[in-house]
Amino acid sequence: MSENGKGNGKDAQLAPRELRQRLMGLAPRQRVDALLEAPDARAVVRSLPPEDLYVTIQEVGLADATELVQLASPGQFRAFVDLGGWHRDKVEPHQVLTWLRAARGGVDDTEEFLRKLHAVDLEVLEYLLREFTVVHDLEENPDVNPPGVTMETPEGRYLVEIKAEGVEMSAVRSLLNDLIAENPFEAVRLLEAVRWEIPSEMEETAFQFRRARLLDMGFPTLEDAVSLFSRVDVGPPVDVAKAPGSALATTGGRVDYMDAAFRGLTMLERVNAEDELRDVANAALVAELADPGDLDAVRRTGEVVHDYLSLGLEHLTGADPARATDVLRDTPLRRVFQVGFSLTLQLKFRADRLVKAPGAMLEGVLMVLPEEAAAIEALRRKRPRRALRVEGAEAVPFRSLREVAASEALLARAEAQVAVLRGVLGGSAEASHTAVARFGVALETLGVERLLAAVVAMAVLEERADARPVPLGRTVELGQRLFEGTPEEPRLRASAAERAIAGLEPAVPPEAREELRRLVGLMLDRLLDELGAAWLQEGRLDPIATAVLPMESSPVP
Repeated sequence: MSENGKGNGKDAQLAPRELRQRLMGLAPRQRVDALLEAPDARAVVRSLPPEDLYVTIQEVGLADATELVQLASPGQFRAFVDLGGWHRDKVEPHQVLTWLRAARGGVDDTEEFLRKLHAVDLEVLEYLLREFTVVHDLEENPDVNPPGVTMETPEGRYLVEIKAEGVEMSAVRSLLNDLIAENPFEAVRLLEAVRWEIPSEMEETAFQFRRARLLDMGFPTLEDAVSLFSRVDVGPPVDVAKAPGSALATTGGRVDYMDAAFRGLTMLERVNAEDELRDVANAALVAELADPGDLDAVRRTGEVVHDYLSLGLEHLTGADPARATDVLRDTPLRRVFQVGFSLTLQLKFRADRLVKAPGAMLEGVLMVLPEEAAAIEALRRKRPRRALRVEGAEAVPFRSLREVAASEALLARAEAQVAVLRGVLGGSAEASHTAVARFGVALETLGVERLLAAVVAMAVLEERADARPVPLGRTVELGQRLFEGTPEEPRLRASAAERAIAGLEPAVPPEAREELRRLVGLMLDRLLDELGAAWLQEGRLDPIATAVLPMESSPVP
């Protein structure tokens, strides 16, 4: 307000927004109570965007929010049906009927209910009646006598058989009674349409009307929405280790660049940014083929959008949170989102190239260790994700440049692993197939990890690349070359790694030899953990060790 007490244009613009923000900041149940307890509850409810009301109703549950539905305007109610009465391009008659049941108040509210009913597309109503009734023409068949609940139209032309049960049967019967009482002639025309209209045509017409209204609510067409995920030039990379915002990340925290950006905005700038944010979130929801009325999908998509935006801002600010507000003022949120997404898309393209590289796939198995295989699978999704180092955990969106850098390092490791395995298996596809065939089982069953363990063990024995199961007749020799110490404190012999690396390095390209040394150390440590104590205790490698180290089924001569 200005000093003279009169509101200016900006105040008028912000007043409904501030009310909306205050209400949406409350817990769902408190929000409902605040709306119902307002001095003019109907006017307050009808002043809110229908999508906000819909979210509130869904959060508390439709059964506990029927008063809000009844206070809503016919246009708001139509939006509720648009959001909650469809599954993608299909009408959900049971859901539509549930919303109609919620809209019905007391006996004195019939006119208000009918206004809401007529706000719903006629094609949706026809489709619903087609689902729950069978209309019999008594002039064509005067003796029809279907079982169950029926009702005859006042002029005696039609007998309507109600196929629903329980509360749905009562709702359909009340709906028909209301329509007939309001205008018997129009009700008869409606029933005639229900008899003869083609359901698929009703649904398609209703869907086109719904799509136009969703467009007005801020949900773009699929074609426009998909363009949100276009690749853009992200510019030079940020050195995360030297970036100002990296200190918190290195201590286990996470910088939320969206929060940092919004904190510095003026009230009007925040309003505009929130509108932009809603447009981006709506486009992402449509692009993911999710229903605008699916609250779980809305939440998931909102979190993903927030992560991409924070990632994009981190890159555009050079990982300096202090610059986030200025960047947001100069850069549309859609562009910020595309930068964040493009950073992950670069990882996907690199992972795709790796899978197509020579030697990367053998017998349908990616020739990398399980951790790298899981990471590559997550990166190759339509929307690249980051695999967690927890068995069975679902991959998650990228949230920081540090996570992007970690995946880049992991991809480099995977690329080197492909080169290592291709080299130690013979250097060609034919040689690799021949080597794997010596194990007598499919590679998918054998596993890349056990294959590599056998390669390292044979290199310890022979100081050369020889991919095959360890002969049982040489298990004693292998144990002697691998382990020393006591059963309580088993150790690897220093010469074990030296022999393996010396034997395998000539077969591996120079750029992959650092990863070779890491893999040799990893495999030897695994053999020590699994077999070292037992060997030092009993002086032999039991064939049960094949769970870790493939061995031949019988001793060699």
